[in-house]
Amino acid sequence: MSSQGFRQFQTYPIVMMKFLELVFVLCCVSADVLHEDIHITGCSEDDGADMFGLEGDEIWYTDFANNRDVEAVPDFAGRPIFRGLYEGAVKEQALCKMNLKTMRTALKKIPMLVDLPNSPVVYSRDPVVLEEKNSLICQVTGFYPAPVTIYWTKNGQNMTDRAITNVPMLNKVGTYSQISRLEFLPQQGDIYSCAVKHPKLTKPLTRFWNVDVKEPSTAPLVFCGLGLIVGVLGIATGSFFITKGNRCR
Repeated sequence: MSSQGFRQFQTYPIVMMKFLELVFVLCCVSADVLHEDIHITGCSEDDGADMFGLEGDEIWYTDFANNRDVEAVPDFAGRPIFRGLYEGAVKEQALCKMNLKTMRTALKKIPMLVDLPNSPVVYSRDPVVLEEKNSLICQVTGFYPAPVTIYWTKNGQNMTDRAITNVPMLNKVGTYSQISRLEFLPQQGDIYSCAVKHPKLTKPLTRFWNVDVKEPSTAPLVFCGLGLIVGVLGIATGSFFITKGNRCR
């Protein structure tokens, strides 16, 4: 099979990238709705990943660096049960690394397939209101291999340690997407940046995002106030002349 074939058929081990991956896509059909869930597991010599997704969103993933798993489902969606998944992922890592070592020994000088990430997109989770807590989201798409490294700054100060970055999500076209979230308190004039590093980029891709909340204009209120005053004065003046006219009669 050619190197491109490895990329097209994701159920085969992928050895041209940092992670050796086995990817399974399972579809469940109800009466009138098609659902798609995905399981990605992979490893490198010193790292690993294991995640489950549903409808293109992560719902569970491992954090091997801190020896824990993470339920990525928001609170309002209810909490599914993920019993025993982390323990199973740990066991799979040992097998994955053994397979990786075997394949690297058997397949030498494999050409690396590379897709550079698109320029990151930064947006707020909710409409921005000054002094109300919100989240900035930095989304990176179209890269291969995974992962990318995402850095945050606020007014030039490093804020990366306060951000939460998801594991890479495999797209149907064979590239990856990754999202990082930064909690922030909007203050007028603050400048945030999201910088993305990839092994094949010569320099980071950076996107800036400014807090620029337009204050509501007072001109309509002033105009309406002046109009009301003029109207009242007009009524008073008219009443005065009408009264005078009646007396003259």
